[in-house]
Amino acid sequence: MPIQFAGKPGLVAYLTAGDPDLKTTRAIALAAIDAGADVIELGVPFSDPLADGPVIQRASERAVARGTSLAHVLALAKDLRAARPESGLVIFSYFNPILRFGLEKFCAAAEAAGVDGVLVTDMIVEEAADYLAALERHHLAPIFLAAPTSPDDRLERIAAVSKGFVYAISRIGITGTQQSLASDAKSLVKRLRQYTDLPIAVGFGVSNAEHFAAVGQFADAAVIGSALVAIIEKSAPAEAPNSIARFIQGLYAPALQAR
Repeated sequence: MPIQFAGKPGLVAYLTAGDPDLKTTRAIALAAIDAGADVIELGVPFSDPLADGPVIQRASERAVARGTSLAHVLALAKDLRAARPESGLVIFSYFNPILRFGLEKFCAAAEAAGVDGVLVTDMIVEEAADYLAALERHHLAPIFLAAPTSPDDRLERIAAVSKGFVYAISRIGITGTQQSLASDAKSLVKRLRQYTDLPIAVGFGVSNAEHFAAVGQFADAAVIGSALVAIIEKSAPAEAPNSIARFIQGLYAPALQAR
């Protein structure tokens, strides 16, 4: 089943679970949902997050240092599903923590927690047969990254196996905030539209209200991660939920004006 977005653009809010601690991550996630986020992407902290920029790397390091594990993230997901049943919920991870946990065990636990989909950033579609079969058995939507450099036949293959939404990378490189949104994003979304009716979410570098409004002109949703994690990094834990809520609320006025 596709993950539903209430408006256009929808918002996928990435949070590194356990930064600054699990209790605060829960409060931030609830505040983000209540402020308008359609989907919470819970990042599993990992010691070697190669696809992430320095902001999310630091967050992952802090969460790992606090002992946050995949089991903790799944428990948090279950709690969030109970608290906000209608919100979209995605687990974002590298494959190593899932492999250590056990793929089948992970999928069963994610299903039991009420997770909608899974994005494994270093899982490539060409090597995903066992992974896709496990997700299928447990009714979890696979979400893959589609890059501007991917040839059309690869985009078609990604679209064919995706079920929640397709994550279009706005540029090549690591995650992180940017001053301007890469022009490759619009052309990539147009290319993907040939192969799928699923929602397409644009991420990597979407970091302010101007970017958010721009994405809404050609895609279904925007993924914002580094900008949120940077706010959390600079905020006292007690203030972080309100700071995140204000940022998310501030995204929508320019987006509405641009429609």
